[in-house]
Amino acid sequence: MTPETTPAHLPELLYIQDPLCGWCYGMSPVIQQVQQDFAGRLDVSVLCGGMVKGEDVGPIADVWDDLRRSLPEVEEVTGVQFGAAFKALGEAGDYVYDSEPPSRAIAAFRHLTQDPARTVVFAHAVQLALFRDGQDLNDPSVYNNLLAPFGVDAVDFQRRWAAPETARAAQQEFAAVARIGVEGFPTAVVRVGEQGYVLARGYQPYEQLRAGLEQLLREAGA
Repeated sequence: MTPETTPAHLPELLYIQDPLCGWCYGMSPVIQQVQQDFAGRLDVSVLCGGMVKGEDVGPIADVWDDLRRSLPEVEEVTGVQFGAAFKALGEAGDYVYDSEPPSRAIAAFRHLTQDPARTVVFAHAVQLALFRDGQDLNDPSVYNNLLAPFGVDAVDFQRRWAAPETARAAQQEFAAVARIGVEGFPTAVVRVGEQGYVLARGYQPYEQLRAGLEQLLREAGA
């Protein structure tokens, strides 16, 4: 495709999720498949919604009974697996469930790389660290190993993660998601020009999401 025929702005899929959302953990591989299959037709970005913030922050013991009961359904419907280490974390009960630290990590990564596409992949790596490996997402050093495949310098990342402006960026992201009117995670919104279209509320398997996206792009003339 020559520069003259390359569209100035591709449609954008906004994947609105939360690092602590189990259904989002199941949806992220679907979004990455869309990212791969629609390359050149669609940009994909990730936003963190702030599912657990403010007064809702507390030990995982407070929500573990409900969370534990939901895991088999998420595994059956989406095909992801929750690791023994995560289940042990939940049973122990003292892990502080807080969306802000991992959302701040994703904001820091986005700022350092200026690469929304790789940020989508990193956001899923953060989910894997918790839901598969049972790692403490409140501990900034946990992210150092996640950065290696992306070639991001850990010292730069830690400095950015700790910066007050990164905390503000995460809070602003939560507020922006709330303004959009998103009430649950995951949610997928497609922007074509100035128009926004809700593609999915909640988990959708790949073929269903792909078909809906193809139809939406056709109808929007994209």
